[in-house]
Amino acid sequence: VVDDGVVGDLPGAAGLLPRKVARGTADFTRGPAMTREQALQALEGGIEVARDLVSAGNRCLVTGDMGIANTTPAAALVCAFTGADPARATGRGTGVDDATFEHKVDVVRRALAANPVDPADPIGTLAALGGLEHAALAGFVLGGAALRVPVLLDGVIAGSAALAAAAISPEALGACFAGHRSSEPGHSLALDHLGLRPLVDLELRLGEGSGALLALPLLQGAARVLRDVATFDDAGVSTAHA
Repeated sequence: VVDDGVVGDLPGAAGLLPRKVARGTADFTRGPAMTREQALQALEGGIEVARDLVSAGNRCLVTGDMGIANTTPAAALVCAFTGADPARATGRGTGVDDATFEHKVDVVRRALAANPVDPADPIGTLAALGGLEHAALAGFVLGGAALRVPVLLDGVIAGSAALAAAAISPEALGACFAGHRSSEPGHSLALDHLGLRPLVDLELRLGEGSGALLALPLLQGAARVLRDVATFDDAGVSTAHA
């Protein structure tokens, strides 16, 4: 568990990594959510966590996140990186009513209007519209890809972070696998843009890595098939017809 930007001070605990960049992010309807320096620090923190996990012997990285209202900046990132309209990319998150949903779409529109981003500057886009967890997850993806370790992505937060990672380094996509398809509409837009096919599609609406974990046995099984199952040549099976 990595603290990238919880507002309060968390007591030390086993497995908790203090990587606090800032105490939350700024109001992105009035300007950038983060400074460029903050986004870079969170990116670098994600890269370091990936490096440390791989150095410890882990052969697959699984993304998870916990953030408050973070499907809203995720929708804004999806719009910025795919060109989608906010009404298509924004979902109901924890299940908001119609009035709150309309407000949420308006917030995404205002954020995009307040932050005219340059498609050629993905780090600037991430800083303007993302949360600290988005930046850290983007770094996590980049770190895993650089070390040639597969990264199994969770839902819409991870999908939007993967858009940023792919914009920073397109080669990183070669390490990414989509664990599942979230019910959040922005996730499907992100997966389509990235060209990733979800391993499971169970209409899940959750985070914390749980959807990706459901797909982990499929990824492990695929790797075992490639490594362990004999080919026709190995088994001496003739393909000639009598």
